[in-house]
Amino acid sequence: MSDDALGSITSPGPADRATSVDEHAERILATITPLPPYEQPLLECVGLPVCETVTSPMDLPGFDNSAMDGYAVRFDDVATASQDHPVHLPVVGEMAAGQTRVFALSPGTSIRIMTGAPVPQGADAVVPVEWTDGGVAAVRISRAPSRGQHVRTRGDDVRAGDVLLEDGTLLGPRQIGLLAAVGRAQVRARPRPRVVIMSTGSELREPGTALSHDSVYDANSFILAAAARAAGAIAYRVGIVSDDPQEFSDALSDQLVRADLVVTSGGVSKGQYDVVKEALGGLGTVRFEEVAMQPGKPQGFGVVGEDETPIFTLPGNPVSSYVSFEVFVVPAIRRMMGRAPYRRPLTRAVLTEGFTSAPGKRQFVRARFQANGQGAQVHPVGGHGSHLVGDLAEANALIVVAEETRAVDAGSPVDVVVLERDF
Repeated sequence: MSDDALGSITSPGPADRATSVDEHAERILATITPLPPYEQPLLECVGLPVCETVTSPMDLPGFDNSAMDGYAVRFDDVATASQDHPVHLPVVGEMAAGQTRVFALSPGTSIRIMTGAPVPQGADAVVPVEWTDGGVAAVRISRAPSRGQHVRTRGDDVRAGDVLLEDGTLLGPRQIGLLAAVGRAQVRARPRPRVVIMSTGSELREPGTALSHDSVYDANSFILAAAARAAGAIAYRVGIVSDDPQEFSDALSDQLVRADLVVTSGGVSKGQYDVVKEALGGLGTVRFEEVAMQPGKPQGFGVVGEDETPIFTLPGNPVSSYVSFEVFVVPAIRRMMGRAPYRRPLTRAVLTEGFTSAPGKRQFVRARFQANGQGAQVHPVGGHGSHLVGDLAEANALIVVAEETRAVDAGSPVDVVVLERDF
């Protein structure tokens, strides 16, 4: 990490205005660097960009083989076969896929062959079993193939030396299958970031345990861990940390050994028990600020530990925490993996119900998005409260309203981030 990047975190911002969403996001991406790539097993790389140009070490198929169950023949021997004038040939052998015995076909004979088996030397066509009587010692062929029909020739899919995948190609099931088909057991890719999730608050309880009159279940760490996994990261959800600064510092120190990135929720506002702010504020490497957005105004970002591990300190209300994660943490995770674009793209949709917006803040309004033959529409879900988890679960999108906008009318086109769409 450069000194300039670290300095941009520690230097205070202007006291008379909130930081814009774009300023905060750009500072984060200027600090985050892609993780170094290394050779990984194929199935560990699904959803990651390949970090090399992959060329084929072999032809694919590697030998001429049958595309059908049937009989390998010489075309000249069966060219006249028809329903009225079938051709009869002796069957001199049988070849199955994976069979090591090599056959050569003599003129006037046939060899029974299974799909994927090597075509015997001298054969130049395969007659499907459906065009025959299925004979074992001799076969009656009632339809003639064309020359070369039902034969997969060596290299007709891929030639040795062909470029299979360009550097940066996203590895999905089809690309993984291609690599396996040419014998690659590993491929060079960046690892999935290891994201440690910590919830703070003495009032929090683990789901499945009993609540007292003033306690609540910890939803945030589950929301954020699930969101981290959905973004392609490896999520480590840490148990609840109380409002004791030393306990938080000790827990954080213990977790840094397995973290490429840390996300906390709660303890970053202006209350008396804002444990995260109190524990990290004296380090000089984490910047806490108010970001001009709703929900999610109190934000913190910086680095901690000897390895300067990036840390995001998100607000404690569930909706604020989740929206902040989508806006700021998801791009960081994707940058670490080398996946572009970093941010979710904006989609235009028609608003079905108008609403007002607080001036000076970028609004992220929970909504239901749907697209059909008549176009894309979006409908606001629930109220503005950042504690409304039920409304959050119903939403599949966020309407993004610019800072200068005070009201949006029904029927207006708006910018939408679709949360359940891959990008």
